[in-house]
Amino acid sequence: MKFCNEYDEMMQGLGQKKLPRIDFGSLNNILESCRKQLLHSHTADVRDDQANADGVSADSQLCSGRFGTFVTNDIPFGCSSFLMQTGVGYLVCEGTFFPTLLKEIRGVVGFFNSRAQALLDRHLPSGCCKCFLWLGDRLLGTDVELIQECETLIAYATINTIAVRRLLKKYDKIHYSKQGQAFKSRAVSMRVEILQSPWLYELMALHINLREAKANMECAHLQLDGFSLIFDNTKPSLSFELFDSIKLNIELTCSICLETLFDPVSLGCGHLFCYMCACKASSVSVVDGLKAASGRKKCPVCREVGIYESAVNLEELHILLKRSWPEYWEERRKMEKAERIEEAKQHWQSQAARFMGI
Repeated sequence: MKFCNEYDEMMQGLGQKKLPRIDFGSLNNILESCRKQLLHSHTADVRDDQANADGVSADSQLCSGRFGTFVTNDIPFGCSSFLMQTGVGYLVCEGTFFPTLLKEIRGVVGFFNSRAQALLDRHLPSGCCKCFLWLGDRLLGTDVELIQECETLIAYATINTIAVRRLLKKYDKIHYSKQGQAFKSRAVSMRVEILQSPWLYELMALHINLREAKANMECAHLQLDGFSLIFDNTKPSLSFELFDSIKLNIELTCSICLETLFDPVSLGCGHLFCYMCACKASSVSVVDGLKAASGRKKCPVCREVGIYESAVNLEELHILLKRSWPEYWEERRKMEKAERIEEAKQHWQSQAARFMGI
């Protein structure tokens, strides 16, 4: 229970009460209960085999979680290897463990995304809000607060990710299965993998931007310094390493034009593209924007549909690339400006012709 205590201390140290969280203690108790029952079942199985050479006793086919059970006669998942080999239906704790875990992950991801978006809006506000927030920042000195809240949110995402990974690893170890790994894959497809959230990428870029801008601020005590923009053979990537050996390396090359991302956008599936490349892939003009894309259009990489409407413009990442590679950025800006002007001209000409009935 060492990590359970560390997790509780970390969550309390974030300074906010009643945050959505992974109930590590309760889920760990479910697994512990399942482990004990599997051990008991295995002991009973060995005893029954000695007494009856015809097969496995019915009692050895139980793997009921502490808070619920689920019956499967399908592909065996969960339970120990000796039960898998029987090919007989059994009770497993997936009926409680995975639904509970999924519900809590969704709560954590939803909270993180909303708070991260609000923080980023404070740094790069739009419209009339810009004037009020600019004045408020000058009066309250919120640059340091932005850095601290950014670090808090990143720590929140990381500690909950560690909790999920440890639970899934323990599940597979107890049940001699790969269902924990399969759950991680399903979480990605359901867009509840927090380490693949575009808002996390934006927070990482924001942290680097603020760190560089406020490098000489004595009052800015940066606790997270594992973020960096790496250039390997002119191919940039956003990298960070945090506690518990969690590492992320996010390639910043567009899969369509094969160039460094310019005006980057993250589609709903999590893949990154240049904004104009994403527009071309979805068959919309830059004037209409990605929101106008058909729901049947697919991601060029994973072929998933319905991912353009939820696209996120990565403005902080764009600023980071602009500051880190100004020569490339300026050259790309000139090329895109000319292309956008020509595309906008063609768009409005076609609209005018349609209006005139030509």
